[in-house]
Amino acid sequence: MRYRVVYGVILAGLMCSAHAADKIEEVAETCSGCHGANGVSENANIPSIGGQPESYLKKILLEWKSGVRHSETMESLIKEYSIEQIGALAAYYAKKPWTPVAQKTDANLVKLGEDATRGCAGCHGDTGVANDVETPNLNGQWAEYLEMDMLKFRKGSMTVSNPKMLKALKKLSTEELKAAAAFFASQGK
Repeated sequence: MRYRVVYGVILAGLMCSAHAADKIEEVAETCSGCHGANGVSENANIPSIGGQPESYLKKILLEWKSGVRHSETMESLIKEYSIEQIGALAAYYAKKPWTPVAQKTDANLVKLGEDATRGCAGCHGDTGVANDVETPNLNGQWAEYLEMDMLKFRKGSMTVSNPKMLKALKKLSTEELKAAAAFFASQGK
């Protein structure tokens, strides 16, 4: 009898776990509308999220939920999600492969960007492949998106959690920011 109870508890746990996974896939369908299938965006203004570090994704989603980051679309969607759903979404997308987006870049900007990004390498790696679980990959991310976010960080309209990053961004001219975005966008795996 005791084994049946234990077996029943284990089976119920597995069923709940599978049901939760199904539900998070349903929630992720909403994300796919903008961020693309498997989190690979087809829109230059929207980042790819599939394969980004789980802790980074969770942190960003919580920033949208709390209002630290602002976007009418993201805020309206994320406010309805529980902390558990946010954690599950972060885990779901982190398990996807990181897929650099193929895009055209200006060779002169890429060359200038290679020099401009030297201060980024400590966290984002020489080619935009992050060195830790807290830092997003930039290699193959959309250039337009990267440039837009760097400008927001530099202007203070979006919070930067790493003061070194803000200091580095403020040292770059607008042309160098554009070049840094082109450099990272041009990097494959």
